[in-house]
Amino acid sequence: MSEQAAMAPYRRLVVKLGTNLLTAGTDRLDLDVMAALVGQIARLHQQGHEVIIVSSGAIAAGRQKLELDKERRDIPFKQVMAAVGQNALMHSYEQLFGWHGIIVAQTLLTKSDLSDRLGYLNARNTLLALLELGVVPIVNENDVVAVDELEGATFGDNDNLSALVTNLVDADLLVLLGDVAGLYTADPLKDESAELIPRVERIDARIERLAGGPGRGRGGMATKIQAARLATASGATVIIADGREHDILSRLMAGEAMGTLFPAATSKMESRKRWMLTGLGARGRLVVDEGAVMALKEQNRSLLPAGIKEAEGDFERGDAVNIVDAGGERIACGISNYSSQEIAIIKGARSDRIVSLLGYGYGDEVVHRNNLVVL
Repeated sequence: MSEQAAMAPYRRLVVKLGTNLLTAGTDRLDLDVMAALVGQIARLHQQGHEVIIVSSGAIAAGRQKLELDKERRDIPFKQVMAAVGQNALMHSYEQLFGWHGIIVAQTLLTKSDLSDRLGYLNARNTLLALLELGVVPIVNENDVVAVDELEGATFGDNDNLSALVTNLVDADLLVLLGDVAGLYTADPLKDESAELIPRVERIDARIERLAGGPGRGRGGMATKIQAARLATASGATVIIADGREHDILSRLMAGEAMGTLFPAATSKMESRKRWMLTGLGARGRLVVDEGAVMALKEQNRSLLPAGIKEAEGDFERGDAVNIVDAGGERIACGISNYSSQEIAIIKGARSDRIVSLLGYGYGDEVVHRNNLVVL
């Protein structure tokens, strides 16, 4: 039996369906493709699996319905197309799942919905309640109110949104389905010798380079690797696969090796740490030196003031912060014992000097290892 045979016991899944998959590469939704995917999800649902869909395609559906020029890409028009298209997209899903006797629910999220602890818990409770009732939630970013021009207001793409949803509901498996078979050793469109990588144990700089580097594009392979990093760090397995393959989901769940598999990097985390890991509630960030990076990642140590080079942002004691290395790469996140103003005074100092520098102290650690999640 293959290494992917562990798929079958996975009870809770998040399945992300990309625009190019749902439109079959055209400028409109392909109902035959959607019907095939819905049929597979319906079978999983009937077998007792809980499935959440993160679906792209609203803008394409809106463009089709309004018969708009495909070249027009300004943000207000995207919002108009999303507003019209969400209704058309959900109507299609409602009809297709209705043939299988399954109820669906539309769930629109923005970053601000999950950036505070209460909003995170409310969204989590709603999705879990829907699953308990046997409903299939269909999630998308609320493009009508989430504007790219507002810095930090959007998830950026549905790959990362699907990873956040995976984190949100403690899913066992995230399947990213698009029009590519997985991660390759080179661009298969440019290099005939490119080979599919069946399994990635650890997402490092080499893997990011193969994906095109961190942060490039909206919905490309780079964002899928970002999503895989987040989801595996919170205890889920991730698969990137070609959704055009016949019966792809059923075959994956039967244990067939397809696409690229990223095994979970850790066991399931408690809810508070999973929320911290999303980074959405972070009020600032701490830039640390190489010694601190090693202490956090390899020695499971707390973050001490001696290893901090800079505190960025305005945050208070008890706020969530991201911890980054000198190059700006996020290596951990946690709850700070000191405010940004206090850290500006004690950064680089030994812990036994905290009281003399501040006149008081909240402990030797800026972030204690019990309040720390390392990526």
